[in-house]
Formats: sequence, C-alpha cells, structure tokens
Amino acid sequence: MGRTGKLILVLVSLALVAGAAWWVYREYWSAGASSAPVPLQKGRGGAAGGGPTPVVGAPAVLGSVDIVMSGLGTVTPLRTVTVRSRVDGELIRVLFQEGQLVKEGELLAEIDPRAFKVQLEQAEGQLARDRALLENAKLDLQRYQTLFKQDSIAKQQVDTQLSLVRQYEGAVRVDRSQIDNAKLQLAYTRITAPVAGRVGLRLVDQGNIVRSGDANGLLVITQLQPVAVLFTVPQDSVPVVMRRLQSGEQIPVEAWDREQKTKLADGLLVSADNQVDPTTGTVKLKAQFGNEDAGLFPNQFVNVRMKLDRLVDVVTIPPAAVQRGSQGLFVYVVRPDNTVTQRVVKLGPAETQRVAVSDGLAAGEVVVVDGMDRLRPGAQVEVTGARPEIKPPPDGARKGKGKGKKKE
Repeated sequence: MGRTGKLILVLVSLALVAGAAWWVYREYWSAGASSAPVPLQKGRGGAAGGGPTPVVGAPAVLGSVDIVMSGLGTVTPLRTVTVRSRVDGELIRVLFQEGQLVKEGELLAEIDPRAFKVQLEQAEGQLARDRALLENAKLDLQRYQTLFKQDSIAKQQVDTQLSLVRQYEGAVRVDRSQIDNAKLQLAYTRITAPVAGRVGLRLVDQGNIVRSGDANGLLVITQLQPVAVLFTVPQDSVPVVMRRLQSGEQIPVEAWDREQKTKLADGLLVSADNQVDPTTGTVKLKAQFGNEDAGLFPNQFVNVRMKLDRLVDVVTIPPAAVQRGSQGLFVYVVRPDNTVTQRVVKLGPAETQRVAVSDGLAAGEVVVVDGMDRLRPGAQVEVTGARPEIKPPPDGARKGKGKGKKKE
C-alpha cells in the first residue's frame, strides 16, 4: 500500500471515531434531559406538590392532674437488731436458716444450760437452809417473849433474838433474788427473736464458745414488714408538706424502680425531720410501706412520688405537644380551616401521659403531637388520629378556663 492509501485509511478511521463520539454525546444528553429532576413547588404546608402536611393531633380536654413531688429515696428497715448472747457458754444448737423470715419470740439458738441449772439448784438449796434457820429463830423468839413476860430473862436477850430473826429474813430475800437471777441466766441460754423480720448471714457456727461481750453477735434481723423509705425534698416545699402532716391528712407516697417504669409499692408519709440539711438545702422525710410482697429491700434506691394535691377541671394535653422556642413554651394549634398557629402556653403540674395548661389553651382545641418539625405558622395540615369537631373557643376561654382549681 502506498503513501496515498495509508493517508486515506487514517482519514476514514478519524471520521469513524468522530461519528461514534457524536452519537454517544447526543444519546447521553437526550437521556439526561428526559430524566432530570424537576423542581417541586412547595405549598403552604411544605408538602410536595402543594398538598397539606399530615400531622397527628390530639384534643385538649378538661381533666384532673395530681400535684406530685418526686425525689430519690433509700429503703430502710424500721428496726435492725443485732442478736447477741447475754451469757457465756457453748453454742449447742442453731435453729435458723440464713435469709429466713422469723416471728417475734421464735427460738433461734441455744447455749449449753447445764452450768446455769447447777447455779439454780445451789440458790434453791441456800434458800431452803436460810428458811429453816428463820423458822427456828422465830420459834426461839416466841419462847423468849413468853419468858420475858414471866420476868425470867432479860430484855436484851429478847432483842438479840429479834435481830437474828430479821437477819434470817434478809438472807431469805437474798436467796430468792439469787434464784430469780439463776432462772434468768438459764432463760438466756435460749436465744429468741426480739423482732419479726428477715435473718441475715450466720455470724457464729454451732460448737463455738460465745460470750456476752462479743461485738459481732450471732446474727442480724431486719424488720421488712412494714418497711420505711427515707427521701429528701427541697426546703421550699417543706411548708406545704408540714401543713398536710399537721392537719392529720394522709399523704400517699409511691415507690418506683430506678427507671421509673414499674411501681414497687404504695405507702404513706409518716414523719419529717426537724432540721434542714445546710449542705443540700433539703429536708428528710420518712414514708412507710406495708411491703407484703417483699418488693422493697433494705438499702435499695427507689424513686419516690408523693401526691400533695390534685387539680380538677384543668385543661390537659399530651406532653409531646409542648415545644420550646425563643418565646418560651408553645404548641401548634389546629384552626377550623385546617391551618396551624403557634400558641404560647403556661404549663402546670405534669403526669406521665398528661400535662396541665394553666394559660393559653381552651378545652376542645386540637394540638399537634407529631409532625410539627415540618410546620410553620399558617401551614395547611391534614390531621390524623382521634379528633373531635373543631369549634371556635368562646370569648375569654383562653383566660382563666385552663387554670383549674384545687380539689377541696
């Protein structure tokens, strides 16, 4: 092939490459233009295509809300007793099991009683001896008194015999006290439960010599039914609590678990401390719980809820409806034309499912509880969920009607 043929071949190749590139360029841009996203215009609610924004609404209703004071408490036994031996001796019987529930007066352990029985017999023998001497001295006194009346003996001999009788009477009284003491020491060999409660771990095993001066004792009993819970409240709340206590009203108290999801027990407030802790600015309160199901355990941490009062006929809404903005707390209220407006509200006491609104909202108005992140004032919405017919609130309904009143 000559130079001319090679030149023609190169030109043809370049033409083919250029045609292929043009074809690819045209196909790419035509396809891109047909599939490119078209900007969507937003309507008043911010939804695609100009439609209303779907939200979940809930009506504001009149109801009752408890005024509850919360705090962190510690379960404390009403009584904790360390059981010790009152006499020295060998521990021959242990009749309790660790962790056992015992009744007051139940036999727990026994110390070898033989030495104390011997002491009792000695005291009884001494009493019999001194009693015999006393009876003989009384008979001699009667004889001496008769002889003295007959002027047969001196008055000094009668007085001496009378003094001897009184001496023996004193000895008999001492012997009786010795017998009582021996009986008491013998009774101490049987160790019983001073209170009803749960037994802790055994501190001394059978066969050991125990002494009355042992510091650790034999076992520890904690009274769990009933049981107490100690918790603190701010000092500013003390006047309200003390007024309720002094009036004789029973203040209900609830104990909840650490996560405040499960209620453990119901009880009553029984007393308050007599001073404020200066380091924390709080006052200790004590509540008592029956604890029949043993749901509370000593030194357990619980969340305490104390009901001080109840508001009735107050406007309530779900807590999820409340938002926080630059103007404070507000809610989105759905108007009759299905548009929303921001409403600044003042809140009162709150419960788990409802929160009281003291100002800014009337009963029957619908508030948004879900979907408010896409809203702005004046947005068109579509409310889902239970919703009553929306009626314009009467004049002045936003003022005073939501404040509620305390139950007398």
